[in-house]
Amino acid sequence: MRMRTHTASDPVKAAFFRSSPFLIFSILGAIAVAVWWASLVSLFTLALRDEQYTHILLILPISAVLIFLDWKSAETSSKWSLPVGCSLLILAVIATAAIPLRSFAFSPEAELSANMLAFVAWCMGAFIASFGASAFRRALFPLCFLLWLVPFPPLVLNHIVSLLQQGSTAAAHLLFLIAGIPVAQRDTFLHIPGLTLEVAPECSSMRSSMMLIVTTMVLAQLLLRSFWRKLAVVVVAIPLSIAKNGLRIFVLGVLATRVDPSFLTGRLHRQGGIIYFLIALAGIALLLWILRRDEEKSSKIAA
Repeated sequence: MRMRTHTASDPVKAAFFRSSPFLIFSILGAIAVAVWWASLVSLFTLALRDEQYTHILLILPISAVLIFLDWKSAETSSKWSLPVGCSLLILAVIATAAIPLRSFAFSPEAELSANMLAFVAWCMGAFIASFGASAFRRALFPLCFLLWLVPFPPLVLNHIVSLLQQGSTAAAHLLFLIAGIPVAQRDTFLHIPGLTLEVAPECSSMRSSMMLIVTTMVLAQLLLRSFWRKLAVVVVAIPLSIAKNGLRIFVLGVLATRVDPSFLTGRLHRQGGIIYFLIALAGIALLLWILRRDEEKSSKIAA
């Protein structure tokens, strides 16, 4: 006959874990900040220094606000998933400890990406361990949204910038043709009468494109219920971000040849990106309005 004994502290411990999820999460969060402090400093320094990573500055505040807006209550039942949460915590620690080993030939940029991926895994594990599986499912989008904290390694970033260059050049080329302006394209160069335009990497509109995609994801999450409608809006935002940069190149080319060449070096060139960002955002807003009305109509029919 096997006997099981219970100490007086067992109910106290159980009550503590059930009633103090915010305390547990705060402790685990403090540990994360301590462990990944150097990586976090490097990340935000990079975001402040390089405009291609500016969107990173928005991720933590947006994720926190989204969790707060959808928060109902902390998980206090036995449904919370310590095994899953602890597994993610352990995995994050192992990955972080393995990164500096000589067997991994990481560049400093790739090492930062790997560290931030481990940091996000820790945050997810801490959330599951503290609040439970039900709360995690409710907060799935803002927690996955934290993956934007992982900076693109240079190889990936260069590939994305190259695609934006090619796409923007093709979009501007099409607009010149529609406007009846003779144009010839050679790689990322556009030749129009009296002017040759080069879509350089810094003109690829990487920052604006990332901002548009991030903003679209948040708006779709807040305004739509259907996963497929949300996905459709985000997918549309990608070519739209290229089209808006093509429009910017087209407008600058027309103004430089028809009005004043100084437009190529003036404020419209250096600071006019916000205008085209707002135009693209207006297009996204219109699409969201159409899909939201369709979603409401479908709900009424189903009811």
